[in-house]
Order: sequence, then C-alpha cells, then structure tokens
Amino acid sequence: MPLDAARIVRVAVELADAHGLEAASMRGVAEVLGVTPMALYKHVADRSQLVDEMLDLVVAGIRPTPSDANWTTAVRSRILAARDVLTAHPWARDAIETRTRATPTVLAHMDALMAAMFDDGLSADLVHHAMHALSTRMWGFTRDVLPTPQPPADPVERAQAMAEFARVYPAIVRMATTSPHAGDACDDDAEFLFALDLLLDGVDRLHRSGWTRPRAGRL
Repeated sequence: MPLDAARIVRVAVELADAHGLEAASMRGVAEVLGVTPMALYKHVADRSQLVDEMLDLVVAGIRPTPSDANWTTAVRSRILAARDVLTAHPWARDAIETRTRATPTVLAHMDALMAAMFDDGLSADLVHHAMHALSTRMWGFTRDVLPTPQPPADPVERAQAMAEFARVYPAIVRMATTSPHAGDACDDDAEFLFALDLLLDGVDRLHRSGWTRPRAGRL
C-alpha cells in the first residue's frame, strides 16, 4: 500500500487510541508502517502538523446538529456529539489544549456553534461571552478541580484525620457526608450535562431579557 498523508494520520490515530498521544511520534508511526521516520516527512512537515491532522480527522467525525432546532438544542446536541467523539479518542483532549493554532476543521466546529446562536438572534456580544463561558466544554470535556486528600487506611488515623478535616473544612465535609450521592463515584456524564445546561439556560435567559454588556466601571 502506498504511503500518503491520510494513511500516516490513520496509523497515528490508532497508535494514540491504543497507547496515548505520546506514542504517536514520528518514529512510532514509522515503525508501524515499516518505513524510516524520514519517509514520513515527505507527507507531514513535523510532529506538530501530524497532531493537527490527527485532531482534524477526529473533529471531522462530529455529527451535524439538527437544522430545525433552536439554538440551545443545536449547541447542546453538537457539544454532546463532540463529547462522544472525544470519549472514543481520549488523547484528543491533550491535543486540543496544546495546539498553538486552530485548523480549518477546528474553526468549522466553533463556527457551527456560533452560527446556531446567531440564527436564533443572539447578539454578537452575547455569543462572544457564551463561547468564553463554554471554554473547553465546547469540545465535550472539562478539567476537574484538584482532588481532595485521601484519608489514611488505618482506622484510628483515619478517624483522627477526618475529625481534623471536619474542623478545618466543615463545608466540604457537610457536602461530602449529607449529599444524596455521598460516597458514590461521580457520574461524569451527569455532571457535564448539569454544568452545560446551566450555562446554556443562563445565556438563553440573558438573550430573552435583551441583555447588553454593562458600561465600563459598572458591575
């Protein structure tokens, strides 16, 4: 099979899917293809371009949104479609956050989200703020906050540590011990949807109220 850019990118994606983004190096891809790394440079300028092309291939798989949907449904649908795609390719999160430029395929995804907002009458200023608020959520993921310390395994030390933690951080302990889901592992999908819907509903309320940016010096 002849070597071309499309084949190189497909192999790189397969490597990253199986072993992480770092595995999809020029040398790693060359080994799978049975060629020297220099042979790849005839089709891909460098590793950065390779990662761009890999990301483009993944982002191109995001399914289109319903054309007759209102803006919140359209944006929600596209973001969840992005989440499905990135869940299948976990390395794409790191790729997105380390890119120094947006490729046309990446820009097309962002443009589709903004177009849905504009089509429903949102102002350019509100669209601007909404995209900032969505941040990486537009790609279907967010970064978790710093993890809380793990208590000691020894029962006595554990009890002492929890008592001290409750004294110093009572609100954290109250949430962790009285929430209906206390002790359960977080449902990442449910948490993502909760935050996404909160954002979209908030932006929609601002749009319906005729929101405009406050003048300088006003909160």
